[in-house]
Amino acid sequence: MPTPPEHTQFQKGTSGNPKGRPRKFVSLLASQGYTRSEINDTLQAMMSMTIEELADVYKDPKATILEKTVANAMKKSLEKGTLYSLETLLSRVYGQPKQELEASITIEQPLFGE
Repeated sequence: MPTPPEHTQFQKGTSGNPKGRPRKFVSLLASQGYTRSEINDTLQAMMSMTIEELADVYKDPKATILEKTVANAMKKSLEKGTLYSLETLLSRVYGQPKQELEASITIEQPLFGE
């Protein structure tokens, strides 16, 4: 495989991803000064809203940044038909659903030198 041109190669001592991984939704809101309980309460209240109600919250000049951010994220998710953001928000408020695990163990050798 040929080596890429020198001007396109990473420079020594320089990160290939200088901005790093994007911050997660809740971490981003927490960095803006919101407590986790405020975030959870807002998410829980907005989970029962329709797309139109979410759009109204987003357009409301009196809505907080938290409400606007959550409303916009939920509205976009619903419009795109993707459930990833909604699953993330739901698991944030209500926790992960219990998952069952089934396992079987086969021992081919005696344990105590029988």
